[in-house]
Amino acid sequence: MKNSLSTILSKSELAQLYSSYDIVGDIAIIRLTPHSKKHSEVIAKTLMNIHKNVKTVLAQTGPVAGEFRLRTLEHVAGENKTSAFHKESGCIFHVDVQKCYFSPRLFYERMRIAKQVKSGETVINMFAGVGCFSIVIAKHSDVSKVYSIDINSAAVDYMKENVRLNRVYGKVIPLLGDAKEIIEDRLRRVADRILMPLPEKAFEYLPYALLALKKSGGWIHYYDFEHANKNEDVVEKVKLKVANRLTQLGVNFEILFGRIVRATGPNWYQVVLDIKANP
Repeated sequence: MKNSLSTILSKSELAQLYSSYDIVGDIAIIRLTPHSKKHSEVIAKTLMNIHKNVKTVLAQTGPVAGEFRLRTLEHVAGENKTSAFHKESGCIFHVDVQKCYFSPRLFYERMRIAKQVKSGETVINMFAGVGCFSIVIAKHSDVSKVYSIDINSAAVDYMKENVRLNRVYGKVIPLLGDAKEIIEDRLRRVADRILMPLPEKAFEYLPYALLALKKSGGWIHYYDFEHANKNEDVVEKVKLKVANRLTQLGVNFEILFGRIVRATGPNWYQVVLDIKANP
């Protein structure tokens, strides 16, 4: 995109541009700095010329925020809409990017988890959104059930539609509510595997993930945001924090894998840990 804009914008203006953007179906979501905002229409039209499938360009004007992790978006160019059909890993997801949290950047992570699910497992997705992790698992494994919980009613409505679109009735079970309350009331000791793809709340909800695991134990896929300086190992930093918490909770556990999922800002990272736990 910067190459295409190099004949229109000066070098100093190009330096002010964000180098990355998200494409969700036929919607592109860009970030604008105060300096690049005045060029928003030119940037949007250039992006649409590069990606012929993009029909709408939206600008994210603030950080992902609030209980539902929503983006603040402004229409820049093309069709004025916020919903799209996004294809990934042989699945299709209908999503409204203004009403529901969705990140196309987690596609590798969704498939990575799906490949680990064994035949006949029961999975709980504590923060399911529109059902992406759950549906990818249902389509690419012989899972028994994926209980898919979200507190955002709009996300659950889209999840129900996505269950229908991907023909995973009976495998993906959409549930509206707070994961800790649903687990306490309905899903104690039922799961072989727990997904916690909400970095802002995963640490707080660890005791409820443990409560949901079968007495024989199972897996927790734990996601977190962490800051790390150049001389720090961010994965080890998260491992230490989680290990201390699990030790306090009296759990037998092994952290068998960890990796940086993505950078989220200067010296900030999203990290995943695969934890084998026996509560």
